[in-house]
Amino acid sequence: MEVRPATTDARSTGVEPLGWWRRWWRRQTPTRQDRFAMLAPLAAVVLFMAAIATAFWYLRAEEIEREQEAVKRDVEYAQQRLRLRLLERQEQLMRLARDISNKEVDPEQFMGRAESLVAQYPELQAITWIDERRKIIASQAAPSVIASQQWVAGDVLRIGETEASYGLARDLLQPVYALPAAPAGTLPLLQLHSPLSEQGRFSGVILGEYSIDGLLRYGVPTEVLAKYAVALVDDKASLLAGQSIPKRAKALDLLPWTFTANEYEVPVSPVGNSLILRAQAWRTSLGVIGSGLFWLVSTLSVMTAWMLIANWRHTRRRMQAQQALVAETNFRRAMENSMLTGMRALDLQGRITYVNAAFCQMTSWSESELVGRTAPFPYWPDEDRDLLTARLEDEIGGRTTPGGFQVRVKRKDGTLFDARLYVSPLIDAVGKQTGWVTSMTDITEPNRIREQLQASHERFTTVLEALDASVSVAPLGSEELLFANKLYRLWFGVQAVGHLQMVQQAGVPEARMPHEGLDDVDGYAGLPTGALTTAQSEHAEIFVPALGKWLEVRSRYLNWVDGRLAQMVIATDITSRRHAEELAAAQAERAQSASRLITMGEMASSVAHELNQPLTAISNYCNGMVSRIRNQQITEEDLLGALEKTARQAQRAGQIIQRIRSFVKRSEPNRTPSDVATMVAEAVELAEIELRRRQVRLTHYVAARLPTLRVDPILIEQVLVNLMKNAAESIDAAQRPPARRNVELRVVPKQVDGQPAVLFTVTDTGKGLAPEVMERLYEAFFSTKAEGMGIGLNLCRSIVESHQGRITAENLYNGPEVMGCRFSFWIPLSDTAPSEVRKDSGVTA
Repeated sequence: MEVRPATTDARSTGVEPLGWWRRWWRRQTPTRQDRFAMLAPLAAVVLFMAAIATAFWYLRAEEIEREQEAVKRDVEYAQQRLRLRLLERQEQLMRLARDISNKEVDPEQFMGRAESLVAQYPELQAITWIDERRKIIASQAAPSVIASQQWVAGDVLRIGETEASYGLARDLLQPVYALPAAPAGTLPLLQLHSPLSEQGRFSGVILGEYSIDGLLRYGVPTEVLAKYAVALVDDKASLLAGQSIPKRAKALDLLPWTFTANEYEVPVSPVGNSLILRAQAWRTSLGVIGSGLFWLVSTLSVMTAWMLIANWRHTRRRMQAQQALVAETNFRRAMENSMLTGMRALDLQGRITYVNAAFCQMTSWSESELVGRTAPFPYWPDEDRDLLTARLEDEIGGRTTPGGFQVRVKRKDGTLFDARLYVSPLIDAVGKQTGWVTSMTDITEPNRIREQLQASHERFTTVLEALDASVSVAPLGSEELLFANKLYRLWFGVQAVGHLQMVQQAGVPEARMPHEGLDDVDGYAGLPTGALTTAQSEHAEIFVPALGKWLEVRSRYLNWVDGRLAQMVIATDITSRRHAEELAAAQAERAQSASRLITMGEMASSVAHELNQPLTAISNYCNGMVSRIRNQQITEEDLLGALEKTARQAQRAGQIIQRIRSFVKRSEPNRTPSDVATMVAEAVELAEIELRRRQVRLTHYVAARLPTLRVDPILIEQVLVNLMKNAAESIDAAQRPPARRNVELRVVPKQVDGQPAVLFTVTDTGKGLAPEVMERLYEAFFSTKAEGMGIGLNLCRSIVESHQGRITAENLYNGPEVMGCRFSFWIPLSDTAPSEVRKDSGVTA
């Protein structure tokens, strides 16, 4: 009766921990249970591997300790044996030294006793008698000693380590051991200096030399030599005799059975620390057996741990993939339900398998009413059923239109709306087509807006088509024609060639038409630098040879509907008016034509190139005055100023003609004392027109107190204008941003070959000059511009060299990138040696 409660208590106490464990396990989440289920066997494997490694290490450490004690004991025993042998030889040499000090032994007797000692003791290599003057009295060496290590009677002790040991024995009057450095190719020797003393006075030494290899062989017991690698080393651990076990790699010492070989070393007494006896235990085969067992256990443990970790990671990746799939499915479902585009999926038989919320909202039909239905579908209008059936057959047959097609769709309440459908194949995960997916967009409102725009466009084009003037619009920098009315198409067709031709011709003055064979200004002439809302319209009268008509061309810049900057050109036929004006001037012109043609034949290229800037300035001044007079925005004072500038430009044009005529006739320039600042100001004023048109900033610097130059100012100004104009064209061609559209003009004094001169430099930020262009830069009629004549730089060089100067060009670099170009020319202050200058420059005076 009393036993049962005791048994029950015992059971409850044994089951209680297991019950607590189960309750704790059930409270954990599935993820934590998986983690604990993985970590428990992994921890067991790691502990097993640690236990095996610890056991190996402990057993090996204990064995190494026993070996170390055995090595120490044997080395000390060998050291005692070697010490006794050295002391015995030392006593024999000291006895010989006492006999010599007592005059009991002469050199002949010394040779006999020394020969007996050398023959009796193999480690003793030589015995030498040296007096107090370091003179060798007698010496006896073993037959194995080479001649270079033998001492010769009558010689004097050589200075070196032996002489230093000799001096130490003389000072101490005690035996001195020495270990001198052995010459290359010889065996090291141990020396013993035993001093000779006559009545307390030093009288020489007895030098005994030992073979270190002999000491090791005959002084160390054979049982020690058999058990260990025994060696004699010096204080620098250099091997003198014996053998040594090489050091193992440090990485191998990490394993429990690969401890560094047991070794022990002790100084050899009475020699001291300069001679050390070292013994190393030989390796045994335990390393192979131990490494095999250890690596087997380690490999099995690592493989087990790796498989457990791989299994856990695989399970974890599967769970993550499952969670990602659920999240992706939910995300795609939410995205499809929030789309404004209707989505419909059909299988290969034309049955609806899926519709999204937007599709149901557009058609007012629910998903349950559409999924599983076949044609005809409930959202098809009755009157379009045949058309939609044909479209569905094309869709199932793969005959789809990439741009989609437009249809009418019926809502559940019977109302209709316009929609555009796009069809594409439905491909599953393995690349197999399972049906077709269709996206539907409601285009009712875009269609309404398109119809209104089309009606407005028709009204606008009707008005423009009825005009008696040609109207065309084209974007800047492109040959695309944005708009052309009926009269333009009648004259020029549907290409932008006529538009560009009119813009090009309208950008030059009236007296310089293309049919006269002169230069054209580029198509961007007159490009506004301000806002388009403040840009003035421009007009010109041009002659179009292809039409045989004179046209009055008006142009204006505007922003096109797509945001591009465009130019509108309106051309009106004024041929009849021009014919009337030309008849009045024909008689007067006919009398001068012959003379004008002869002169222009000689000077056409130079005049056309050099007069382009002043005549362009005159045209700009006149156009500006006309525009401001029409708008009543000019005062009398401003008008007089503009007229004076126009007169100066006209006068400049005449001066240029006169100077070029003189230059072409091979005469010296008309040099006059000229102020540099005035010339630069005139050139800057003329060049700024071109630079402003190209939206290029000009900065100039003229050094103070420059001397007066004796030059032709018109020609020097023309060189500056040409260089600044070329700099602006280079920047424009490089399409630099506004922050880098700069031209800099600097005028400073300079010393050239010891002579004072004035240096002019023009620097731009364009794309520089190519090497092939640099070689032909000053060649006549060579130009990189499509409309250039190729005489500008050639004429500039001729003008500079006619003033005994030089002109150069160089590219500016920032690393490998070209950042611009610099043109420089200098004019000397003196006119010395003009003939040499003309000869070097290639200009005929």
